[in-house]
Amino acid sequence: MRCVICDVLLSDFEATRKHADTGEYLDTCSKCLSYTKTPTVDNFDLADSEDLANLESTHDDQDWYIDFEN
Repeated sequence: MRCVICDVLLSDFEATRKHADTGEYLDTCSKCLSYTKTPTVDNFDLADSEDLANLESTHDDQDWYIDFEN
């Protein structure tokens, strides 16, 4: 499965991530998702060291987000 935004292959961890409110699968990689304020439900049992590192990564432009909720 691929990220719907940047087309990168998703890890098992990323492929099973769901929206916290709707329960829908997000099909979005951690990097693309980090630019949004989307609440998620994650299965950390599937996360490997690369997934965890991607969650901790920061961006040069921390004040820029895509708010898909509004």
